[in-house]
Amino acid sequence: MITTALELFWEFFKIGLFAVGGGPATLPFLMDLTNAKPWYTMEQLTNMIAISESTPGPLGLNMSTYAGFQTLGFFGGLVSSFGLVLPSVVIIILIARFLDNFSQNPYVRAAFYGIRPAVTALIGAAVFGLCRVSLFTEADGVLKPEVGSMIIAVVVFGLLQVKCLKKLHPALWFLLGAGIGIILRL
Repeated sequence: MITTALELFWEFFKIGLFAVGGGPATLPFLMDLTNAKPWYTMEQLTNMIAISESTPGPLGLNMSTYAGFQTLGFFGGLVSSFGLVLPSVVIIILIARFLDNFSQNPYVRAAFYGIRPAVTALIGAAVFGLCRVSLFTEADGVLKPEVGSMIIAVVVFGLLQVKCLKKLHPALWFLLGAGIGIILRL
């Protein structure tokens, strides 16, 4: 149990340390963890993303709590969540302490110049991976399009291009997707 708790802490600590850019930036790391550890599957990750987007709290924190809870119960949820949050807390404390010098440092500015496109690429890779899991099924190593899922994605994406509909609360979009899914599956 102690070994597993340390493993949970360490894996989510690394995610918290390197996932610069918030929740979406954690996705590639969380996806990679599905292959490395038996804590959750890609399908569970996809479901958790849907749940996390409709509940309060950041995606990475929700997912770390979920993986920890699945692995070691309440204690595992605490350990993995603490591991994810700790690097950010330490970095923010250090930045606050040296804020004036930090923001004007040419090395820091240059680092952020390089980090922004890297974070964009990581988020793009995560979107690609999520599209693959959500829009296709894999059988015998062959990807087959999931037509119903593609219809839902196209309909919601198309409706999101209408200016007045962009202002609708995200929960309504989840309900719309769920409703279309129920209709297509019945």
